[in-house]
Amino acid sequence: MLRKELLELLFEAASIQRWNDHIRPDHFTELDKQAHKMVYAYVLAKIEEADHGIKFEWQRLIEGGLFEFLHRIVLTDIKPPVYYRLMAEKGEQLNSWVLEKLESKIPGLRDLQTDILEKMDQYFRLSGRANLEKRILQAAHYLATNWEFKLIYRLNEGLYGLEETKAAIANQIEEHYDLAGVQKLALGKKTSNFLDLVGQLRFQQRWAQSPRVPKTSVMGHMLIVAMMSYFCSLEIRACPKRLYNNYFAALFHDLPEVLTRDIVSPVKRSVAGLEKIIKDIEHRQLEERIFPLLPAEWHDELRYFTENEFACKIIENNRIRFISSEEISRDFNHDQYSPLDGELIKACDQLAAYIETFLSISHGIKSSHLVEGNRQLYNRYNNQVVAGINFGQLYSNFKI
Repeated sequence: MLRKELLELLFEAASIQRWNDHIRPDHFTELDKQAHKMVYAYVLAKIEEADHGIKFEWQRLIEGGLFEFLHRIVLTDIKPPVYYRLMAEKGEQLNSWVLEKLESKIPGLRDLQTDILEKMDQYFRLSGRANLEKRILQAAHYLATNWEFKLIYRLNEGLYGLEETKAAIANQIEEHYDLAGVQKLALGKKTSNFLDLVGQLRFQQRWAQSPRVPKTSVMGHMLIVAMMSYFCSLEIRACPKRLYNNYFAALFHDLPEVLTRDIVSPVKRSVAGLEKIIKDIEHRQLEERIFPLLPAEWHDELRYFTENEFACKIIENNRIRFISSEEISRDFNHDQYSPLDGELIKACDQLAAYIETFLSISHGIKSSHLVEGNRQLYNRYNNQVVAGINFGQLYSNFKI
């Protein structure tokens, strides 16, 4: 299912600029917006579960976010008022056209086990009012848009139409006030501060020591890894809890970098014991600065996602147990064990880094850092199978 064409399409979102008819921060991209949106969706859904006792179809939420992401890439940068007018009048035809484009561009989306395009078609036929997961994603979309808009508002003060845009976003958020999470975030207290802090990852550039095309942020990278991990999890027929854990652990795997910034691997390995010290600092920063912004009942799950993030683990008899992905697939691929494939997430993380180097070098923008990173990653994974996924084959598809 995970093919070169699909991976290249995911990265196209890094080149779609948002608010490009306004003065805005450099490199405000669709990839970063979609990543931030999925963090909002996680928070909104967790609040809805806690306050209303609702059991979410988390797989439906994850897939809905993926479908909307692919939809937006295909339709590229249409101005929102125009986009919504087109969808209101010709939505069914546009959705069919998007599906046709995806099917022609990406082999494997109609896999016999998981027909992504069929699921996508069904998703876009659903009413947001009739489907809570879709409604959560709609609210997350407008909240992430509002986060961006607040940043550019002062830079564009007095620009014709700006107040109209402000009112339109506020009206859409008000339409979702029945959701407990929207009400809580409107207060602007600690959970809102968490989302604001996470948003700073949109401004932290990957490979900061090297010019690169397209540029990607830590925030966008996290979503790419999450989507890769999800597709791989589908391929190995992961149970629902394993799908959920792999996606959100990948989405949050670089969360500590909002406090430490990106410390590159060569620096971590430069002095014996340094990597452990960095991990201890990250752990302390999470405990002292990030977890206090979130409800206490979420802390254990986020620790499970972010501590030993690249280790495979299960929960058995209320204790975390470290095992291999092969053992998970053979004996523990059941919700009751809360399995998480850290090895798979690491492999996806490094594949994303490898593709970042490949794309830039292919565009003619390269440096010694990119060339060396590309070479080392290829040599490491050239013949590797991780969690039943042939990463060597994926790497060979992007060989320079």
